[in-house]
Amino acid sequence: MVADDTAQPTPEPRTTYDGLPINPEPPYGSTVVVRTKSPDGTRYLLLHRAHEGPDFEGDWAWTPPAGARQPGEDVREGAVRELAEEAGPHLAALASTLRPLPSTQANWAQFLLDAPWGTPVELVDPEHDRWEWVPLAEGLRRCRPERVADSLRLAAEQP
Repeated sequence: MVADDTAQPTPEPRTTYDGLPINPEPPYGSTVVVRTKSPDGTRYLLLHRAHEGPDFEGDWAWTPPAGARQPGEDVREGAVRELAEEAGPHLAALASTLRPLPSTQANWAQFLLDAPWGTPVELVDPEHDRWEWVPLAEGLRRCRPERVADSLRLAAEQP
C-alpha cells in the first residue's frame, strides 16, 4: 500500500461533543496534568469519561482534566475553567501554581499543577463518572491514544 501524500489533514472540530463552540484559533484547548505526592509516591489524577459507560476502557476513557477553549478565551483561563468543571473548585483554587508544559501538539496546550496530597477532587460535570490518583506506569497504561499519555510523560520529567 502506498501512502497518499495528497491527503488533507483532518479539520479541527468547531464544537465540543456537547455542542459548545471551540475557539477557531489554536491552541483549541488544553490538558492540565495534576500531580501529587501521596504517602506511596507520586500520583497523577485521571478522570474516566462517562458517555461510553462505566466499563469502557478504550481510547479517551481515561485522561487528565482537559477540554476545549471557548471563543475569545485566554489559554490559561480556559485550562483553569476546564479544571474547575471537571475536577472541582479545590483544585482550580490552586491555579496560581499552574505551570506550562512543553506541548507535543501545536494545536493543544498542556499545563502541570502540583496539588497537596488530600486536595479534594469533585466531579462537577457529568462528563466523567469517576476519578483516581494513579502512579505514572498505570497512567501511561490507561491513557490512550498515545498523545494522551504523552502529557503524563512530560509532567513526569518536570521537577
